[in-house]
Amino acid sequence: MTIQAVWFYIWGFLWVMYFMTDGFVLGIGVLYPFIGKSDKERRVILNSIGPVWDGNEVWLITAGAITFGAFPVVYAVMFTSLYTPLMLILFSLIIRGVSFEFRSKVEFKSWRKVWDGSIFFSSFFAAFLLGVAFANIFQGVMLDDDYLYRGTFMDLVNPYGVAGGILFVLLFVQHGLSWLCIKTEGWLLVRCERLAAKIWFVLTACIVIFLGLTWAFTDLYNNYVQMPVLVIFPAMCVCGLVFNFVSLKSKRAFRAWGASALVIAGAACFGLAGLFPRLFPSSINESFSLTVYNSASEPKSLGIMLIVISIFVPLVLIYQGYAYRLFSSKVTEKEIDTEEAY
Repeated sequence: MTIQAVWFYIWGFLWVMYFMTDGFVLGIGVLYPFIGKSDKERRVILNSIGPVWDGNEVWLITAGAITFGAFPVVYAVMFTSLYTPLMLILFSLIIRGVSFEFRSKVEFKSWRKVWDGSIFFSSFFAAFLLGVAFANIFQGVMLDDDYLYRGTFMDLVNPYGVAGGILFVLLFVQHGLSWLCIKTEGWLLVRCERLAAKIWFVLTACIVIFLGLTWAFTDLYNNYVQMPVLVIFPAMCVCGLVFNFVSLKSKRAFRAWGASALVIAGAACFGLAGLFPRLFPSSINESFSLTVYNSASEPKSLGIMLIVISIFVPLVLIYQGYAYRLFSSKVTEKEIDTEEAY
């Protein structure tokens, strides 16, 4: 195994961690204005993610930094060809964070209504555009032999890209509902459980459709034909779906959340495994594609970075594990009356 391939796996791992952690926060943001029927319930929802949402952003920042350090050519091309959706994602995440912090600072209904809408729209667009961006990467973008993008923004809004956006939204919504089943109680919990059971069927249908579209619009399955062992990734997705449904029915919320994380991990790894060794395929000509070999930094640089990341990634995992354990209890309406609450 080459060091470039190792960095592809690290790069993929960081994106999977981001989708699993910030995914449920984005899903809750999409649900937030609809599932919270009163101001107190909405504050309970916000405080269910309050202690952890900003820490989840570490994985996104690290994934971006690794792209820049390990695959600088990909970073440059990505931020030119996918500039508009990536900037929209960035602005959405900024607006979402500001909305979390500002929403409860003033008690006027009109003030809170504005920020409630901001939370929904920013979360929806961030989730949807992430799906559009990665679906287009899986499908291939119009890169020429100079690694210049020959398409427009509207070329990215194609049927497969839109399907990827819808899939990401549904994955994150189900993940968010599973988290709320852990953190809430009373009628809010009942609402979350009922909605999670309904969304599960929609999500399952969407995954089946997306797999069919992947066969029609991409060549991701080529790697699966050559290496049948890769079928473990879609199998992870199927097992996660079944386990999520069973856990929700038996009211084992933490297991349901873990299962929805497994679905996201399986879905992301399915695409990444089919992509390797490419990082940014060209739909114009396969020879114009950016791979882990023609876009990576020098092996010496990759070696030094490998030492650094092997130290700090475990530290982040330990810290986040501790934070999630520390704030694992349910959020009650009494707790939102404290000064530190959202």
